[in-house]
Amino acid sequence: MTPIALPERVTMTEARATLAQLQPLLQAADAPVIDASSLHELDSAAVALLLECQRQAVARGLPLRVTGAPPKLSQLAKLYGVAELLGL
Repeated sequence: MTPIALPERVTMTEARATLAQLQPLLQAADAPVIDASSLHELDSAAVALLLECQRQAVARGLPLRVTGAPPKLSQLAKLYGVAELLGL
């Protein structure tokens, strides 16, 4: 499966629209992988977005893998105590 790429920016402003774009791709994936390497501008909404993607994957009995996480994303996930859950 081709990784599902996050956009360059995921903040509170873009999170809802980004999730709407990702949902069909997540539903179609047999082994969802999210590529966060393009992500350059982010806030806590990016972590929430990934948690929702994780929730959707688990609901289908699938693991979600996140690759290419920028340092800020990993730092925020650690701050909120969800880094291990997201595999960061």
